[in-house]
Parts: sequence; structure tokens; C-alpha cells
Amino acid sequence: MQSDHQHRRGAWSRRSFLVKPSVAALGAAWAGSALAQFRVEISGVGATQLPIGIVRFRDEQKGPQPVSAIVRADLERSGLFRNLDTNGIALDENAKPVMGDWRAKGADALLAGSVMRLADGRFDVRYTLWDVVKGTNIGGGALAVPVADLRLAAHRVADDVYEKLTGEKGVFSTRIAYVSKIGSRHTLWIADADGEGAQSALASPEPIISPAWSPNGKELAYVSFESRKAVVYVQDVASGARRAVANFRGTNSAPAWSPDGQQLAATLSRDGISQLYVMSRTGDNVRRLTSSNAIDTEAAWSADGRSIYFVSDRGGSPQIYRMSATGGSPDRITFAGSYNISPALSPDGRSMAFISRVNGAFRLHVMDLASGTVTALTDTNDDESPSFAPNGRLIIYATRLQGRDVLMTTTVDGKIKALLPAPQADMREPVWGPFGR
Repeated sequence: MQSDHQHRRGAWSRRSFLVKPSVAALGAAWAGSALAQFRVEISGVGATQLPIGIVRFRDEQKGPQPVSAIVRADLERSGLFRNLDTNGIALDENAKPVMGDWRAKGADALLAGSVMRLADGRFDVRYTLWDVVKGTNIGGGALAVPVADLRLAAHRVADDVYEKLTGEKGVFSTRIAYVSKIGSRHTLWIADADGEGAQSALASPEPIISPAWSPNGKELAYVSFESRKAVVYVQDVASGARRAVANFRGTNSAPAWSPDGQQLAATLSRDGISQLYVMSRTGDNVRRLTSSNAIDTEAAWSADGRSIYFVSDRGGSPQIYRMSATGGSPDRITFAGSYNISPALSPDGRSMAFISRVNGAFRLHVMDLASGTVTALTDTNDDESPSFAPNGRLIIYATRLQGRDVLMTTTVDGKIKALLPAPQADMREPVWGPFGR
């Protein structure tokens, strides 16, 4: 059987190197504090950040979640906001703040609210957002949620603030999936986008790799080795019910959903060497997509569903290619460097994140597909598994920090990076889910 690290790359094996000082600095803080729940470890400074004051919500201490702190951490992690010190100021959604005072503090926006426990045990979260520069109330909202959803309510408040101030949808109430490894135990987790609130979807003594969200967020495809071979499963997120959709002779790996959720691309070796195949979401109507004498793997659909990007060593080294989703001759996409893998397409179809080996180090890059311009987003040594947020503004990926695998997010310009909470486990294979849950 292949090693676990080989499984994680599909056909391409992973290397281990030392971590660069820029991320090691984050690790020092992480190691010392175990990353307190709402502390955001940020690396880098954004060129433009909107200064916002977020005051502590009235009576939030009476609930189990510090709502304002969650909102503050969400907005900071996006890289677009700079949180101002509110110095214990008490306001709620009905306040009439003195805008001149907040302008003097340098604020462009102000958020205040309250949290109240209702008679039926739910919590009522109310908030108001002000444009300090214009001196106007720009809206707010109210959410009545069960106690288990109080954290989700905070993320939804952050989403609303983000959208009101940027004009784009926020992703704080979305989810991620990833795999952890402790000893020989592998666990597939589903968590909030900030890494908190993780719930186990599958645990196994054998490797679990390549999780992939369905476009509607209701299912996860993944590869499990629980039967001592690679098998592709699709699992219902809510119920946990699952089915094997690819259990052919040889290996079955790297599932990827079509944008309409009706098809899966996968790498199968049932006819010999690993090639790309397309099948229905139930595993029926299997059709071979590539026919080469090389290893073809790691399929990724374009946003419009017309093309499939994949990795092949048909040119002598792993490179990324693009072909029609119906088959045909592929075009090579990557040319710089001798080792480019793990394509991930942005939701708007304009960019591709991928991993490139640079002087022996695996680093996250992004390519503008129209111009072919490639930008390095990291200077670390062991990055893997990039995945775009559904608004295309952030990328989640795995890297190594002080000898362990951790998850990080980065803005698409690479200027702001955030370390997600790191339990005592290696965290791998992150994938960002769609809008909605």
C-alpha cells in the first residue's frame, strides 16, 4: 500500500521541509496560547482596511458565545477590516452614537447590538450598523436562534456587515471540511469557516482523503481506505448516510463535483494506469475522459462546467492541463517550473490556485487565467490542498508549522494570512463549502 503522504497527493508524493520564519512566528504565538477561541493570528498587512468599531453586545455575557468577539474575528480574518479598540464602550442597537466622537477615533463604521434570552430558551440577537463618515444608520437585523446556533448567528451578523460595507457576500456562515490525523486515527470533520464547532463525519483507522463538497452543500464526496483500498464515497452531511460510488478494481480517487451537482469526475485505474473518468452522482454511467500513457489525476471543474482542469505527467513532469468536460485534446496551462499540481478554480472562473514546487519547496500560487500571470502567495515550504471560499476572496490551504500540519487562510493577494484553530492533531485536506447550510 502507498504511504499516507502519497495518498494525500493522489499520484504525487508529498515532501517535508522546514517552515519559513514568517509562519514560524505565527506558530510561536499558537504554541504558547493554544490559539484561544476568538483570537485571530494574522500575518501581513492589507493595503486597504476599513476601520470599524465593534462594541460588546449588551448582555452577551449571559449567553454561551461572545457574539461581538466572533463578529470581530470574522471581519479581521477577511483582511478587509481593521478593528478599533472600543475600550469597553457600552452601546446597543437602539443607541444614538455621537458620530463625531467615533470619527475622532478613526472609525468608518460602527456596529452595536444586544443578546437576550427568550422565554422559550432561544436567544434574540439584534444589531445596528452605522456609517460613521456619513453619520447614517445603514441597517441591521434580528435573529432568534436556539442556543446551539448562537455562534452561527454571530457569523450571519458578520456576513451582513461584510455585505453592507463591501457589496459582496460574506462567507463567515459557510463551512469547511478537513481531515485530521492523530496516531493512526483519521477523522473527517465539518466545521464553521473559522475552524470552530467541528463535528465528526467519519472516523477510521485507515486514511481518508480528498473531501469535496457538493454544490448545494448537502453532501461530501471523499476517498476512504477503510476496506484497505481506495474507494470513493458520497455522504449525506445531515444524516451521515453514505454510498460507495466508485469501488472498481485498482484505485478510485480524487472525486470532483460538476457545478450542477449531477456528475462526479474521479481518477480510476480500473483499466490500468490512472486516468480521468466522469460518472453520474450515483456512480452510474461511467465514461472515460482521458486516454494517455501518463498519470492523469486531480480533476477540477471550471465554474461554468464546460472544462475540466487536471494534473498529468504526460510531458515528463506533473503539470496542469485543461480539456473539454466532454473529452478531447487537452491544453497545457502551467509552464513555469517542473512540478505544478492541485488546481482549484475560483468561483468567478477567472483564477486558478495551485501548488508549485519552487527550489524544493511546495508553495501556493494563483494564476490569472486570462493573462497567464502567476503570483506566489506564500513563502512556506510544504503547502497543499488549496480551496477557494465561495465569494472567491479567500483561499484555505494546509501547510506545516513547527512539524505539524495546520490550516490557514489567505487573501487572494497573499497579504493577509490567518491560522485556524489547531487542536492536537495534524490537519489536512481542507475544502471550503458553498454558500448556505
